[in-house]
Amino acid sequence: MKVLITGASGELGAYVIRALAQEYDLVLMSRSRPDSEFTRFPWVCGDLAGWEDCRRAVAGVDAIQHIGAQPWPTDHPAMKGRVEEEGLPFDATFRSNMLGTYYLMQAAVEAGVKTVVMAGSNCALGHGFRISDTPFPIDFLPIDESHPTFPEDSYSYSKRAGEDLLASFSRSYGIRTYVTRIAGVCSPQRRRQMASQVRPATAWNPWLYCWVGSEDVAGAHRLLMEAAPDLPVHDVYFLNADDTTALEPTKELVERFNPGLAPLAASLEGNQSLLSNDKLKQAVGWRHRTTWRNS
Repeated sequence: MKVLITGASGELGAYVIRALAQEYDLVLMSRSRPDSEFTRFPWVCGDLAGWEDCRRAVAGVDAIQHIGAQPWPTDHPAMKGRVEEEGLPFDATFRSNMLGTYYLMQAAVEAGVKTVVMAGSNCALGHGFRISDTPFPIDFLPIDESHPTFPEDSYSYSKRAGEDLLASFSRSYGIRTYVTRIAGVCSPQRRRQMASQVRPATAWNPWLYCWVGSEDVAGAHRLLMEAAPDLPVHDVYFLNADDTTALEPTKELVERFNPGLAPLAASLEGNQSLLSNDKLKQAVGWRHRTTWRNS
């Protein structure tokens, strides 16, 4: 089976390439050349927001691992300095994540692609990158895929809307599409850094203390692609570690820093994540295997 991997020059893309390299015929797409480790695979130099680039990349492939994205909101009021420093257009997030995904899916229809697994984000909830002074409303803990979403920024919106965009292609064309709501991807180096720098919590973390190992993300993406014939034609899965980035028990964090949620946290045990990954585990047998606590 031939598999296209977008975002192939990114850090997460490299882990997905390694997870598939031994058993699949890979095609890599990115704006910059992937690491020299992957020179044996054909590389399409292209931009997701370019229709012809997407057509060239998708031609002849059976499945797509869509990892490429702009990873933060370039039109966020608090990000203006970073946008200017990096020389990015204000609409880079929307173009890459929305128009780029649309082009990729249209190219997938044209090429007869059967399966697409997309790297989404837990930010689809709307709890991060908030613009207003309104806190993200939490209805229950741990949060699962049925929880309402309230995105405010272009990145969070693009990840939430991307889920619906893929669902529409599944309904229309029968392409099997799956989106992972990934939380705070951490490489081995990052996990070692976390272990060396962790300190007792001093405030509530609006990002909900969530994380996941790079290897675990890559493993989940492979499992979803391989299990596609046995899954619903479209679905969305939280993809995060079983535990948090905090030293303290999760229930204690809630009681100390967000006491209004304390009744919702009564059943939480140990360092249990505030996001549930049970759906992914039940769907494909995925398990969280990495850790930062003894790194």
